Amino acid sequence: MRTLTTYLFFLVTAIILFSCQTENQEDGKIEMIKKKISQYAETEIKYDQSLLDERQKIVVKKLYEAAKIIDDIFLDQVYSKNDEILMNLRNSDDELDKLYLEYFKINFGPFDRLDNDKPFYGDQTKPAGANYYPDDMTTEEFENWITEHPADKDAFASEFTVIRREGENLAAVPYTEEYKEQLTKVINLMREAAEFADNESLKRYLLTRAEAFSTNNYFESDMAWMDLKDHAIEIVIGPYEVYEDGMFNYKAAFESFLTIVDPVETEKLEIFANYLKEMEDNLPIPDEHKNYERGSESPIVVVQEVFSAGDTKAGVQTLAFNLPNDERVRKAKGSKKVMLKNIHEAKFEKLLKPIAEKVMTTEQLPYVTFDGFFNHTLMHEMSHGIGPGFIKVNGNETEVKKELKETYSVLEECKADILGMLNNNLMIDKKVYPEEFEKEIWATFLAGTFRSMRFGIEAAHGGGNAIIYNYMLENGAYNYDETTKKVSVDFDKSYDVLKKLASMVLMIQAKGDYSGAKDLIANYAVVSPSIKILTDELSDLPVDIKPVFQIEKEMNNKN
Repeated sequence: MRTLTTYLFFLVTAIILFSCQTENQEDGKIEMIKKKISQYAETEIKYDQSLLDERQKIVVKKLYEAAKIIDDIFLDQVYSKNDEILMNLRNSDDELDKLYLEYFKINFGPFDRLDNDKPFYGDQTKPAGANYYPDDMTTEEFENWITEHPADKDAFASEFTVIRREGENLAAVPYTEEYKEQLTKVINLMREAAEFADNESLKRYLLTRAEAFSTNNYFESDMAWMDLKDHAIEIVIGPYEVYEDGMFNYKAAFESFLTIVDPVETEKLEIFANYLKEMEDNLPIPDEHKNYERGSESPIVVVQEVFSAGDTKAGVQTLAFNLPNDERVRKAKGSKKVMLKNIHEAKFEKLLKPIAEKVMTTEQLPYVTFDGFFNHTLMHEMSHGIGPGFIKVNGNETEVKKELKETYSVLEECKADILGMLNNNLMIDKKVYPEEFEKEIWATFLAGTFRSMRFGIEAAHGGGNAIIYNYMLENGAYNYDETTKKVSVDFDKSYDVLKKLASMVLMIQAKGDYSGAKDLIANYAVVSPSIKILTDELSDLPVDIKPVFQIEKEMNNKN
């Protein structure tokens, strides 16, 4: 009897200990995911509805509904198991699963975009090619297939196909087929919106883009988007950026920006479009590599974001965009820069100001300003539209992005930031900005590098900023004080040092130098000691905002 009693005592004790251990582990996971969620500061995104008439409000409502479907398409593009995971989390009443669901929605999947796509739910590694390719496909298999089937090259490298297995073979499936069910709904909503669009240029864009969703040919609708004029509603919807394809940077992710034009702010900025040729002239590379064949049109629009969807909403929120990416359209018409002013305002107040207070020296902190922040983003977006695009490699016509492969996104974002600063200085030379604005340009960007690098060095923007920071620090244009743990700009050295880096990056692009791009990234897109120390100092600050859209709250309340 005593033996049985002893056995029962130890059994009950073991069960209690196991239960306590499990409960502690559960509590630890809950705290961990809460901390991850807190990296995003919840922020209401409002817009001025008084800028719209009643018919325009109907157009906005239809386009909002279309954009919600874009969310679903992008969710599928990110990971093949996303639908299954989402269903499991939605059907669970467990507290931890509810938190996982919240973070899943922010990231559009179970992979943490602020932590190099490491899984925060489950233990599966994110495929390098997202869900654009079979999960088990290697780069070698893809390249060998093209070598053995050269007729498939264009379809396989197309931005608007996914690669799927058909038995033992690989096949390119157009987006029109892969996402037919969702795109049919989007097409219908866009045609309904067009019926209420009194602006003819907007109507044409909506109808041609609806057609593109059924043909997989986006050229005409991209041209129509560039031709939007005298419009209150600025909408872009479709597959654009290739960052999600970490395998080749070939495949375009679906996204949407639904915005309304801020007429007062847009008028202020139109002057910059007149300086594109001077910006190209000012590039620190031989004239033979400069790109004067892109179209001269470069409309700049300042808008209030109403809603964003898909790729642009995943994780870190976009401040501005420069589209289209099709070099044929850029050659014919240039590109359009769209500045999201209400997003800028939110990020400056909730992110950049608190960061600057922690990393910048007391003397240079006053130079961190909203104008410095907003104007740099403007020039960053304008600078995407200059420099090498179509190039020749070994006598063959090609494009920078095709030659640089997976390194393209980091190099292109790095280029745009470098040229953004150089072009802001050009505006001072042209008397567009006052001379005293120069210090704001440099100090605000330096503070901003830490905002971008907190997104992850592996991300395009973070990696591009790390290259600039480490190069400037190495060459004495930035100074880090180990005692105070503060950084500052050497205003006397900064321009010349950055100009040398600009030449290096632009020539890698001009030559399609893939190995040069890999070397630059390996040497400078790294977490150097001062980056590690300073980003650790920022650990208690939010990394980005989590938008709570006014329109979504209104639509949910109506339903």
